[in-house]
Amino acid sequence: MLIFLTAIVFALIGLVLGGGGLWLIMLGGSWYYAIAGLGFLITAFLLFARRGAALTIYALLILGTLGWAIWEVGFDWWQLGPRGGVIILLGLWLLLPPIRRGLGFASPTGEVYKASALTLGVAVLASIAVAGYSMTQDPLDLAGELPVGTTTAAVDLGGNVPEGEWHQYGRTPYGQRFSPLAQITPDNVGKLKVAWQYQTGDVKRPDDVGETTYQVTPIKIRDTLYMCTPHNLAIALDAASGQEKWKFDANSGMNPDRQHQTCRGVTYYADPAAVAGSPCAERVYLPTADARLIALDAANGKVCETFADKGILHLETGMKYNPAGYYYSTSPPVITAGKIIIGGAVNDNYSTQEQSGVIRAFDVNTGALIWNWDSGNPDVTTPLPEGQTYMTNSPNSWSVFSYDDKLNLVYIPLGNQVPDQLGMGRSEHVEKYSSSIVALDITTGAVRWVRQTVHHDLWDMDVPAQPVLLDITGKDGQPVPALVGPTKQGDLYVLDRRTGEPIIPVKEIPAPTGAIAEDFTAPTQPISDLTFSPPPLTDKNMWGVTMFDQLACRIDFKRLKYEGRYTPPSLEGSLIYPGNFGTFNWGSVAVDPERQVMFGMPTYLAFTSRLVPRDQIPPKEQDQKGSEQGLNRNDGAPYGVFMGPFLGPLGIPCQAPPWGYVAGANLKTGQIAYKHRNGTVHDMTPLPLPFKVGVPGIGGPMITKGGVVFLGAAVDNYIRAYDLTTGKVLWEGRLPAGGQSTPMSYATDDGTQFVLIVAGGHGSVGTKPGDYVIAYTLAK
Repeated sequence: MLIFLTAIVFALIGLVLGGGGLWLIMLGGSWYYAIAGLGFLITAFLLFARRGAALTIYALLILGTLGWAIWEVGFDWWQLGPRGGVIILLGLWLLLPPIRRGLGFASPTGEVYKASALTLGVAVLASIAVAGYSMTQDPLDLAGELPVGTTTAAVDLGGNVPEGEWHQYGRTPYGQRFSPLAQITPDNVGKLKVAWQYQTGDVKRPDDVGETTYQVTPIKIRDTLYMCTPHNLAIALDAASGQEKWKFDANSGMNPDRQHQTCRGVTYYADPAAVAGSPCAERVYLPTADARLIALDAANGKVCETFADKGILHLETGMKYNPAGYYYSTSPPVITAGKIIIGGAVNDNYSTQEQSGVIRAFDVNTGALIWNWDSGNPDVTTPLPEGQTYMTNSPNSWSVFSYDDKLNLVYIPLGNQVPDQLGMGRSEHVEKYSSSIVALDITTGAVRWVRQTVHHDLWDMDVPAQPVLLDITGKDGQPVPALVGPTKQGDLYVLDRRTGEPIIPVKEIPAPTGAIAEDFTAPTQPISDLTFSPPPLTDKNMWGVTMFDQLACRIDFKRLKYEGRYTPPSLEGSLIYPGNFGTFNWGSVAVDPERQVMFGMPTYLAFTSRLVPRDQIPPKEQDQKGSEQGLNRNDGAPYGVFMGPFLGPLGIPCQAPPWGYVAGANLKTGQIAYKHRNGTVHDMTPLPLPFKVGVPGIGGPMITKGGVVFLGAAVDNYIRAYDLTTGKVLWEGRLPAGGQSTPMSYATDDGTQFVLIVAGGHGSVGTKPGDYVIAYTLAK
């Protein structure tokens, strides 16, 4: 009976692999699965007949699979496992005495010949040996070192920020995410312990949208930390103890049409004309999810009613269309030269009648409009006259700005015009400014230069990250004011921030064609010589836990339209890789301006994009919540779009890991020094397995002068410390929730260095929600 049941299992496997394999062959894919299916069927037939040849045939199947797998992926355990795991387990099953002893045949003379296990045993042992060897290898790892030592005598960190403080989202106006503190080093970082922990009380609610996330990096002024929460609580904490000083609730309400419920930070301002200690002499500005900007007294959290409309600036002013929940500010504005400069997030792919992406500068004290720069009408920056409106759906900037007050420039990472995947009817101005980095004059808002990172963007490739400013030593030995702009495609644009001209070369490469009849594609696309853009996918890169879901992913891959990077959206469905989740996203990169190096977390996830004709889009459900995944309706456009990650039947990525790395690059040479898998599947599986696969993440790193990098971000709930020179993990701390925020560091009056991270989870990547603020110091 056991042999009979085994034969049935082998026959079913053979039918599945054979049928799926034939389908894959018809799509132009690998012949392996059809051949393997045939091998299983022959083995099943011989098992039914109780012939010992079943073991020999199966041994040949194992050896053939082993050779094919090594030919496809080399000695990469994470790719060999799915190809051979089931087959080896079944081989071990066939070697069990109850199976093996029941096989053989009797000769006409009555002599019984038992099945020989030698060939199958050798095949299984060879496969196990290859598996063991591959576990010691990582063919995708790039080992190396970044240069050590300061390369410039006088380093410009931006602003006038005391060493122990963190005044802006990226610490200074330059957005470097670099702390000049050096108490924590690679030698002692293993002694970090929790100094204090605070809970905000703002947790994800049942009626929240999917992407309710903690992405905040607190700021630190003197002895106080200031931060915000997803539902727009502003909180002040004592930096030494974590004790709450005050809390303000903006009462921004709930709206199911919001795509994002988050707040990345607040902005601090000290009025030089105010009497020290007077009400609102120092202020904290809080952006909200209902498109307001609120001025608060930094001392007590009370509203500063002399600003704008009794302390509140209404950002929806001047919009022709103003659907609730479609427009809000998720990132902290910047303040310079008496101006508070702010953008806003416009929901992706909801409608052709959404708010403008205008960038505006207001008087920091009164809230009066000083200038407005609208990428849909870029030549007019004087304040919008009463009764007029900004351009509908013009490209917006939802991320964080940087500025250089010496050059009088503010740097804007600009997004795409929605609908993202439909380029018909875009104006000349929109075509010029979509998905670009723009430098605006701080005084007037006029454009000083623009560097586009995608032409005619059909993929939602917004420039997602705060541009990072530093000086890079030129070939003549003189410092060049530079800007590093990370993109979703994985390119790092290293530009002269005075002019926007490349320091590291940028070239144009041919791009795929084949847009829908109403649209077109750009013939070429830019790419930087410093890029983390991955190589194009092939069916060899398809993955699964087993050979069965791997086969399903191969079939789906061949069914999708895919011609490499910038394959246009299509009616049949296109594969977009890198996907709009981004190789880099709002977490940006961190730089060490002394060593002129960078550290980042490139992430690789393929997405799919399928256009849906208007007459095939169902009515909107009454309780439908906002999301960037699934069906994006694009009301008013001829097509909606169905988007999401490219997943297999088990809900895991179809492409093989690693999906996430940590990496370091030399910004003087443009060379990538190292690239290592980052993160484990500890929180991705029912069992807390510590396997270092290299998992996705979203968030940003922070570098300290001590040579240590801190990063949460990965979908396992850890904060880790890395050696900046090598990228190797030095320490990790378990977090009570997802750490998809960017850490920061500060010091108290006694000289103690703290490292702080906010752990509240991220709805889009499914990490555990929470409301934790956690500070670490060295054990004494």
